[in-house]
Amino acid sequence: MPKYDVVIIGSGLGGLFCANILSKEGMSVCVLEKQKHFGGNLQTFKRDGKIFDTGIHYVGGLGEGQNLHQYFKYAGIIDDLKLERLDLDSFDQINFQGKKYAYAQGYDNFIETLAQDFPEEKESLKKYTNEIKKICNEFPLYNVRPNLGKDDEHIYYEKNVGSFINSVTSNRTLQNVLAGNNLLYAGIPDKTPVAIHALITNSLIEGAYRFEDGSHQIADVLIESIQKNGGTLLNDSEVVKLNVGSEKVESAVLKSGEVIEANNFISAIHPTLTLAMTDTHLLRKSYRNRIHDIEETISVFAIYVAFKPDSFPYLNYNYYQFNEDSVWSIPHYDPERWPQEYLFLTLPSSKSKKYAETATAMTYMKYSEVKQWENSSIGKRGDDYEAFKKYKAELLIDQIDKQFPGFKSSITTYYTSTPLSMVSYTGTRNGSIYGIQHDSNEPLKSRIAPRTKIPNLLLSGQNVNLHGVLGVTVGSVLTCTNLLGMEYLLKKIQDA
Repeated sequence: MPKYDVVIIGSGLGGLFCANILSKEGMSVCVLEKQKHFGGNLQTFKRDGKIFDTGIHYVGGLGEGQNLHQYFKYAGIIDDLKLERLDLDSFDQINFQGKKYAYAQGYDNFIETLAQDFPEEKESLKKYTNEIKKICNEFPLYNVRPNLGKDDEHIYYEKNVGSFINSVTSNRTLQNVLAGNNLLYAGIPDKTPVAIHALITNSLIEGAYRFEDGSHQIADVLIESIQKNGGTLLNDSEVVKLNVGSEKVESAVLKSGEVIEANNFISAIHPTLTLAMTDTHLLRKSYRNRIHDIEETISVFAIYVAFKPDSFPYLNYNYYQFNEDSVWSIPHYDPERWPQEYLFLTLPSSKSKKYAETATAMTYMKYSEVKQWENSSIGKRGDDYEAFKKYKAELLIDQIDKQFPGFKSSITTYYTSTPLSMVSYTGTRNGSIYGIQHDSNEPLKSRIAPRTKIPNLLLSGQNVNLHGVLGVTVGSVLTCTNLLGMEYLLKKIQDA
């Protein structure tokens, strides 16, 4: 086995995008994936010829001239992606207290659309959008420019989203509506930094898209580009140990016993799993404890539904249902009132623009609710686990049918995932949907830098920078600047 310039652990978007960048810039790269399939949260699964997305449902910033479009253009993959733009006047629908409110694309359209429901709040909406744009402007890599330490992005990790929204309007209903898609970041009003809300909201208002026939196409085109650049990808290759010498990581040891050497290592898996692979004085106990003790975001229960042919319409928007008097469900989470909220959407298919083949619904669930089955392998968790999943699925299906009559009768079959599924397939701790929980009250404690105290060990993935396709892409670029140089890499991306 040759000695590589870079070994990358994990083939989610963070690992694949790092591999794309570094191989594109002439480095020899090897990606190691413990599962049979590459892709992490980009994975889809197919049943009876129908495609189901598992992790990525919609994304912003993919329009010409927008940030994610430019990053994907540099990567050489933008032209190979099949995209479906969501409804310009209603890409998200928020059903709060029995009334539906629409998020529209384009800032002027966003303001005018919500002002129809809140005519006396138009100035508040203008203030809100101006503040969102102001916040986003302080994040250089988000704006495809080098981070030279002159921006004030840290300020917006120290302010929470709840107080921010409350500062732009005193209208309680509008406050809830503006926070209505917080399931995208597992929002907690007095904890989640306003930066996370602003960066996600801005990208979607600028342009909201779905991936036709599934998000695994991102992984497919990245893998193809890495291979064209001479990179190596190995599946069924679980790393169990990093051999650290007196100054740096020397090699990665696979479960099979194979040893792979490299000059540099990037771990795109959960940081706690990475640290568990090392035994070295180079990482202080205080650092290990801080990473280990960072709170994780909540997990989810999801159903993946297959429809009878031409029975349920394709919905070119995402639907958020709230059953209580606040859209901030996590602080008031109660299994006895489950589901308190859900996100429902249909997946675009190249076979039909009028009817949906599949749909996905997801709602919060705590790991503690499935912990009793954690030590049983997949497929061997018993009848009580299957009964639990069926009971929860039927509750959720009945909820959706109330808002979309005919939904239940259109179903041919459905599949489920629980926090245990998240643990099995993505390696997140306790099935966390978005990795670490950023905390505006302790911003430094809850942020993880890509560089570690081991000089040639870097981190990537959703726990570095931000989760989501755009967040992980930007985080991957940040990781790679440690090997290529900040100004050099951003200039290449700008000029793509």
